[in-house]
Amino acid sequence: MSYKSGRHFLQIPGPSNVPDRILRAIDNPTMDHRGPDFGIFSKGVLEDLKKVFKTTGPVIIYPASGTGAWEAALVNTLSPGDKVLMSETGQFAALWCELAKKLGFVPDFIEGDWRRGAPADAIEAKLAADSGHEIKAVCVVHNETSTGVVSNVANVRKALDAAKHPALLFADTISSLGSVDFEHDAWQVDVTISCSQKGLMLPPGLSFNAISEKALAASKANSYARSYWDWSAMLANNATGFYPYTPSTNLLYGLREALDMLLEEGLDNVFKRHDRYAEATRRAVQAWGLEVLCQNPDEYSSVLTAVLVPEGHDADHLRGVILNKFDMSLGTGLGKVKGKVFRIGHLGDFNDLTLMGTLSGVEMGLSLADIPHQKGGVAAAMSYLTDA
Repeated sequence: MSYKSGRHFLQIPGPSNVPDRILRAIDNPTMDHRGPDFGIFSKGVLEDLKKVFKTTGPVIIYPASGTGAWEAALVNTLSPGDKVLMSETGQFAALWCELAKKLGFVPDFIEGDWRRGAPADAIEAKLAADSGHEIKAVCVVHNETSTGVVSNVANVRKALDAAKHPALLFADTISSLGSVDFEHDAWQVDVTISCSQKGLMLPPGLSFNAISEKALAASKANSYARSYWDWSAMLANNATGFYPYTPSTNLLYGLREALDMLLEEGLDNVFKRHDRYAEATRRAVQAWGLEVLCQNPDEYSSVLTAVLVPEGHDADHLRGVILNKFDMSLGTGLGKVKGKVFRIGHLGDFNDLTLMGTLSGVEMGLSLADIPHQKGGVAAAMSYLTDA
């Protein structure tokens, strides 16, 4: 392979670009994870992490991907054969459903077209009809990474309350935490699931469970066997800043730096920045004459934009052209939308010029790949960013 000058543009919706500050933090020498200095350091990380989840309750950190956090949420609170209510909002909702089946749970999967979020009205109807309270948990993907659709978790909580149903509420914030506002306590979420490589701007390798008192009580009453994922062992050790097994020490250094960066900017400012770049991207898509996959403007994602290519054209061919010509990676279509969409990530360590470079690469790629479109998407985004 020949040398390519300049920096690779990683514009997939995660893993996101890792800022130099975080890379330098990870590069520090590894400390003794049983020593007193680590305990002090770790307690500070665990405490500040709560601010990002907007909770006063515990947040557990696992050396794992988001898939591990999915599993931890289920096996700590449910028993084999328990029924869970899920919504088909995209590829990751479907994968979570498959994981639940493999673990011996029984999903009731509300079908969807991948262009809308979780239907609170259908969820309420299912819960209202469940007079025997067989449904033990409702699982919602907050930001569906495969589609660029955000589900209204607060409305799902209202559905649970309206149906007077005692089921636990689980929310997957794997691609939204640190990029889109999420309120674990205010929305009465019982387990919030997340990971490190999206809005937290870290490499993959850390996953999280934020847990409510109700979820903690369920974990003490359920009958599912677990060891690695056991909350009780984690919480007992975390009380003094330690872990029941070896933590990802250097990734925790990076997490400390990521939390400092988010809190320095201010979470509200972080969310506004993401909203701004998402709107600029959608204006570019509209100017190109293309279609955003998400159909409800109230559910537009500020993390990514999934763009439909015209019928008869291949989104993966476009992605290949852009990668080869401009050294930029865009997200592929997954599952039902493979070959039909490309995904533009605009999350994490991102600024105006990063977005303009990204959209310029897309517009040039559309021409080189012979995708029918109109010129002017970059200009439309630039005008919005200048005026906003």
